[in-house]
Amino acid sequence: MTVRELGQQLRSRKVSCVELIDQTLAALKSRDTFRSVITLMEESARAEAVERDKELAAGVDRGAFHGIPIAHKDLLYTRGVLTTAGSLLFRDFVPTYDAAVVERFKTAGAICVAKTNLHELAYGITSGNPHYGAVLNPRDTTRIPGGSSGGSAALVAAGLLPMTTGSDTGGSIRIPASYCGITGLKPTYGRVSRHGVLPLAFSLDHVGPMGSCVEDCRLAMDAMTGDRFKLPALATLRGMRIGVPRNFYFERIDPEVNTAVTRAITEMGRQGAAVSEIQVPDMDAINTAALMVQLPEASSLYERHTDARQFGNDVWLLIQQGKLIPAHEYVNAQRLRTLFRQDFDALWEKIDVLATPTTPIVAPGVGETTVQIGAVRENTRMATTRLVRAINYLGNPALSLPCGKTVAGLPVGLQLIGAPSSDPKLLQVGRAVEASVA
Repeated sequence: MTVRELGQQLRSRKVSCVELIDQTLAALKSRDTFRSVITLMEESARAEAVERDKELAAGVDRGAFHGIPIAHKDLLYTRGVLTTAGSLLFRDFVPTYDAAVVERFKTAGAICVAKTNLHELAYGITSGNPHYGAVLNPRDTTRIPGGSSGGSAALVAAGLLPMTTGSDTGGSIRIPASYCGITGLKPTYGRVSRHGVLPLAFSLDHVGPMGSCVEDCRLAMDAMTGDRFKLPALATLRGMRIGVPRNFYFERIDPEVNTAVTRAITEMGRQGAAVSEIQVPDMDAINTAALMVQLPEASSLYERHTDARQFGNDVWLLIQQGKLIPAHEYVNAQRLRTLFRQDFDALWEKIDVLATPTTPIVAPGVGETTVQIGAVRENTRMATTRLVRAINYLGNPALSLPCGKTVAGLPVGLQLIGAPSSDPKLLQVGRAVEASVA
């Protein structure tokens, strides 16, 4: 059920907050066979549910999330509750305060029932966590859910929760959204507070919602930011200018991904949008610069940790790789940011939204380190992040939503990218698109 549907049940007294939380906790215990959760928050969730019921009985309604069960990625500080980042380094870390996002959701009446599993330190795309168990994809358990917010995506995809939080440094919300067939928003950089969120790369990290539909993500952004994200629903897309990249984004992608995304773009045209091909800047160069920022920023956080046994092998190697980036390369990559942003910002004079695939492939198999895309065999991690990484570096909002399935029934993600601070419009367009392309 969606956030709205659950809210209607609570307000019509078909179910109480306590009953809903008890049902959710029971389902998590019996049905979460995907290793989605690190810590269940049973006691606090039940106590909050009692309070939310009392408020409703007294005529106090906190809004759309009143009494709604959610879960937070285990990077977000939760006061008095273990926050591990999926790592041995933080296996005993219990914060003394809530992250700003956690606090805002509490104020909105949401009830956190769990901390979700993730790729160790949020540094990878498989969510194959060696310390807390590898998260599996509910759409096909032989495949990865994507990462690093794999547990958050799996809970939504399995229908266990309507909404979870994730973080996105190089695609970590949008990738699992694409692979698990749910909706995920990477907001404009800085729009959602990162206070109380364990960092990976300070200038690339974003916090955002992952939900069963665009509307749930929109409601979540209301709660997470305190802004009003409500825009009128669009009956059509008439007057909306949709750009389709003629370079980069449709190169080296799986044919079934191409078909599904192209069909979705065609549908946007049928809804009245003005669809046009557009040349995007040198995205390969932007991806390279983004890596030159991410690798050393992540390594700087863990420089004093020298025992490789404290890390999974893949994360340890990435941390060591970051130490090899010369300071001048990092500084130059940061300086280039302004130029690349200027190039990318020029697109918004011609279009309102850029429509692309989220990932060039569907969810790879567990342990599949390379993937075949047409005639090219490519590293799975690099293929997975190729179409999303640059947008973290640029800071633009980007939404991933399901736009169809392959013959094998695997979901395909459509990525909608907008101008800085155009998050409400992006959600508005996404909501108009999703019903006709899912």
